[in-house]
Amino acid sequence: MNSTLHAESRQRSTKGALRELRSQGKIPGVVYGQGLSTASVIALDAKELSLLLKCNPHAVLDLEVQGSGSQSVLLTDIQRDALNGRVLHVDFRKIDLNQTIKTPVRLEFTGSSPGEKEGGMLQVVLHELEVECIAKNLPESIEVDISALGFGEHVTVADLNLPEGVTAVPEADAVVVAVLAPQKERSEDEVEAMDDAAEENVNHSNAAEAVEKD
Repeated sequence: MNSTLHAESRQRSTKGALRELRSQGKIPGVVYGQGLSTASVIALDAKELSLLLKCNPHAVLDLEVQGSGSQSVLLTDIQRDALNGRVLHVDFRKIDLNQTIKTPVRLEFTGSSPGEKEGGMLQVVLHELEVECIAKNLPESIEVDISALGFGEHVTVADLNLPEGVTAVPEADAVVVAVLAPQKERSEDEVEAMDDAAEENVNHSNAAEAVEKD
């Protein structure tokens, strides 16, 4: 079931008018994409939007615009204040639930690693995984079971149990999570290998962006 976000239509405004809108507890936004010749401008409740961003910002959303009905959208861009991090503006892309999309999905780690219990350090390399699937089949999260993870062991993208119809975008051998030996027992080669894996996977993560497949 998709999350629902409520909005209202607004007029295109000056910077002063947008500041006034934010002072009223609302965030300006735009909707573009499927079937829209021009972007529509909207205003959203700041608290409702904040809750969404904390829970699942990559979900397929039912955007209910007052007086215009509901439409399926993806959140594609967030503009924040450089000083305090407050959300200033958001962009949504209207989609068809039967179209193929690429977007990040939150990874949910379950279980307790035996290696960590014995003093190892659990290193999470990926917190999200970019996937490709039909929009209506987008999972809310993907489970990563670490209950059998011992010293020197790791989980790769290939080890993940993805829902039917969902494929991972990163390489199959990309490391998701690993258990390192305690610092004093860790070899220099092991540290360098994990640093390289982390850097490579960050590059994959930075490339993640919700885009429509042509």
